[in-house]
Amino acid sequence: MVDLPEYACACGRSYEVSVGRWRCDCGGVLDLAAVPLAWSPRGDDHSLWRYADAIPVPGRRFSLGEGMTPLVEASLGGAGSPGGDDGVWFKVEYVSPTGSFKDRGAVVLAALADLIGAPRLVADSSGNAGTAMAAYAARAGVAAEIFVPSGVSEKKLAQIRGHGARVTVVEGPREETARAAVERVEATGAFYASHVYNPFFYEGTKTYALEVFEQLGGTAPDALVLPAGNGTLVIGAYLGFAGLRAAGLVDRVPRIVAVQAELCAPVAEAFTSGRADVEAWSAAGTAEAPGPGERTVAGRTVAEGIAIAAPARGARILEIVRETGGAVVTVSEKEIALSHAALAARGLWVEPTGAVAYAAVRGLRSCGSPLTEGTVVAPLCGSGLKASM
Repeated sequence: MVDLPEYACACGRSYEVSVGRWRCDCGGVLDLAAVPLAWSPRGDDHSLWRYADAIPVPGRRFSLGEGMTPLVEASLGGAGSPGGDDGVWFKVEYVSPTGSFKDRGAVVLAALADLIGAPRLVADSSGNAGTAMAAYAARAGVAAEIFVPSGVSEKKLAQIRGHGARVTVVEGPREETARAAVERVEATGAFYASHVYNPFFYEGTKTYALEVFEQLGGTAPDALVLPAGNGTLVIGAYLGFAGLRAAGLVDRVPRIVAVQAELCAPVAEAFTSGRADVEAWSAAGTAEAPGPGERTVAGRTVAEGIAIAAPARGARILEIVRETGGAVVTVSEKEIALSHAALAARGLWVEPTGAVAYAAVRGLRSCGSPLTEGTVVAPLCGSGLKASM
């Protein structure tokens, strides 16, 4: 058995990794005991497993080729956004095997499930994490059941089913989906492959930062602009650059700007209010009705991938953006639609959530915000072939 880092909770409790352990007895979320970043990229490997020495789970045999996604310049020689795109780079995550950055964490969780002998896994998702877990569970030979909220893209549902996973559709808000998944885990003893609760997922998403570091020639950008629902990419990217800083490879972690949709912005509201924790978002919290061109369904944002009313790690997202000198900002439905169209006009076809980070970059640069000064990297996190405007 490979030695794994222990789970640790802020309350002081720690636990060995096991199939049934997914949260602390106090109810808190679990992190991993800190381990120094081992920087020894494998030059002959062009997947995220080139950083295998920095990932505490051996899993290369389950690879579908995830990782090492392209980093492309946004600038078109002065054309484009009102504030200009000079110094802006897109990390094209939608070329990942299942069409989103969630493959980074899913491959690590599938490898972990196999390593600890889990015969089946359960996950809940608004779509992309579910498709990723279904694919990598199939690759690892582990049975999977994926819980999704009603209203998820039919293409994502078809993808999950196509990989052989059982799908359970749950009526009601996203939080009801998570509750139903937890009930199944507790009733069956399945491994909870949660991209929110299981900290090994972030060991995969931290490779986003390691790749950016290499692709920029061994330097850190000035800012990372990242979509934030549950914060899986915010937390992972921070861990990656914090690890590089601790290893003496960079002298700072980039400013992290987390982006939420105006119609579901619990973390942004807490940031603006100066709070250390996040209160659940409700429909009553949406102060403005959609304007012309702002297309929503029953007040729901088109950015379904970040429509999380009560993120379990909201406090951690706030800590990260404040520590790095960043912020939590919001974008409107109209800004998402315009940015989606701008990306498409450049040959980049993303799902609505995939346009959120660029919408924030455009808005911040147009008003001269220092948050997006210098070199900025933003992900195109999900494929438009999976969901559309």
